[in-house]
Amino acid sequence: MKSAVPDHVGDPVSGPAALNLPNFLTGIRLLLVPVFIYYLTIFEVSTRNQWIAGTFYFVAAMTDVLDGYLARRNNQITNWGKIADPIADKALTGAAFIGLSILGVIPWWITSVILFREIAVTLLRFNVIRRGVIPASRGGKAKTLSQNVAIVFFLVPLPSALEFMPVSILYLALTLTLVTGIDYVLKAQKLSRTK
Repeated sequence: MKSAVPDHVGDPVSGPAALNLPNFLTGIRLLLVPVFIYYLTIFEVSTRNQWIAGTFYFVAAMTDVLDGYLARRNNQITNWGKIADPIADKALTGAAFIGLSILGVIPWWITSVILFREIAVTLLRFNVIRRGVIPASRGGKAKTLSQNVAIVFFLVPLPSALEFMPVSILYLALTLTLVTGIDYVLKAQKLSRTK
């Protein structure tokens, strides 16, 4: 999934107004998180409820694609968006991983590793924000995409011939999560030394 950030490390300077459509979509994504988790964990597990939860998750994830596209096309990339967008992504995927672990679908150790990385990177972003913003890398975007695809596949009923796909994509997502986490640490160290 694409993130509403530029392809370079930017300085925390004033830019476009924070009240714009891309940031509004980011806010919608945050609001959809509790709705999604409600359908995932409160209702009895059924094919109908699986599809409802999967649909809410898919719609929320697609707002990430759309807000990033609009922000770049309309030059509406804001400092608020640079921070809020990845937080919204992590809230959505984090809620999904926790919900699926509660249901016994995804092992807790995988969810714990992914959540630790996401929280650590978020804290790292805040720690260096005065020196600059660490943008989402291609690897980070691939990580988010693989996490989202794995989650959707775990949420919706799949034909028996495709049941191997969620687990395969989950382990790809786990690998990318760890590799990109290390990459963010190295970028933060570089940013700290140069500014």
